[in-house]
Amino acid sequence: MPNSPIRNLSRLQSSASTSRVLNLLTVWRHHRDDPEWIGQPLFLNAHLNRALIIKHRLRRDEFDLFRSRRQVATKVIIPVDPNDLKLGGRYVFVGQSNFKQVISQVFGASMPEEDLQTLRMIDDLPSLDPFLVREQLARHGRTPGRVYFELTEADRRRMFAFAQAEISPLVAMSMGSDARTADRAGVLVGKILSNADGEEMEPLRLTLRLAKEEYAEGVFCWKGFLYYKWSIASVMNDIGPVLAEISRLRPSGKVTPEDQAELTSAREVLCRRITRTLSKASATLKVYDDAYRQLTQNGQPTAFREFLLEAPHLFTRLGEQVGALQHIVSFWRYRVRGGLISPEEMHDIYADFVGSLAERDDVANAQAA
Repeated sequence: MPNSPIRNLSRLQSSASTSRVLNLLTVWRHHRDDPEWIGQPLFLNAHLNRALIIKHRLRRDEFDLFRSRRQVATKVIIPVDPNDLKLGGRYVFVGQSNFKQVISQVFGASMPEEDLQTLRMIDDLPSLDPFLVREQLARHGRTPGRVYFELTEADRRRMFAFAQAEISPLVAMSMGSDARTADRAGVLVGKILSNADGEEMEPLRLTLRLAKEEYAEGVFCWKGFLYYKWSIASVMNDIGPVLAEISRLRPSGKVTPEDQAELTSAREVLCRRITRTLSKASATLKVYDDAYRQLTQNGQPTAFREFLLEAPHLFTRLGEQVGALQHIVSFWRYRVRGGLISPEEMHDIYADFVGSLAERDDVANAQAA
């Protein structure tokens, strides 16, 4: 129910991945005096602008909240006490039946139509990674402050070593390679991932040959590609076993020849879609790798600078591809661990996966046309 308590919010805040949680409560705590937070809010409603927004795998008893069948929904949680998350919170699913009425009950006030539209835009996305969310909103003329689009602390910790290795060639090029290269790269990564600014970042701006007004946007885009490259590396480690399980798993109970033929066809289509989407995402990241190599190996910052300034239009395609693949890995592991799967449910899962991948392909093709 919308007013039921949600437990473990503090654990969710400390360990959640960026792609799954948009933590506006943390943004409020860190930036509530920042002019960007005040002047360019993500949501007009004050409670909503301090909420936790989560991509949530629906449980069986939650399917009936929606008019159409779906596997994942966007959950908006309002903590009972923002200073004590152990008390839980109230929630609503974006797009559930009687959504406007329910969200008004949860918030205790009517919701601005602009906020409802923003929630629907976010709900349309396969993940909540900040680079994808930012571009989705920008396509619809929404430009919230950059303070809303940060990686979670948990993901900054998880990707630190990966980013440090990525940054080391730039540090070696700029300062020479020695025993301190890794430490210097670590310092630089910490600043990039935490959106640090100021005089200590001036050498990086000069190396990239970015004007001061271009620098913040350029580093934001660089962080985005570091995030996607790290995410793809993780997905590639996981997708092989998932594909193998999809190929060998058979439904429980009685299966008619017609059911078997449909499931076999759907399984083959799904495996091809997964492989193709992974290949396309890797090809997009190669564009980044080539530009970065021009900087670090050939000493040509112009190519990398131009790439960073043109990068945002790649976020939509790449973010949706990565998000769809992460959804498949995450949901498949969650559901298979849940036990037996009937032919009907297996068909629904395949249809959901194939449909999401096809939708991402259609978006990419429309943008490329």
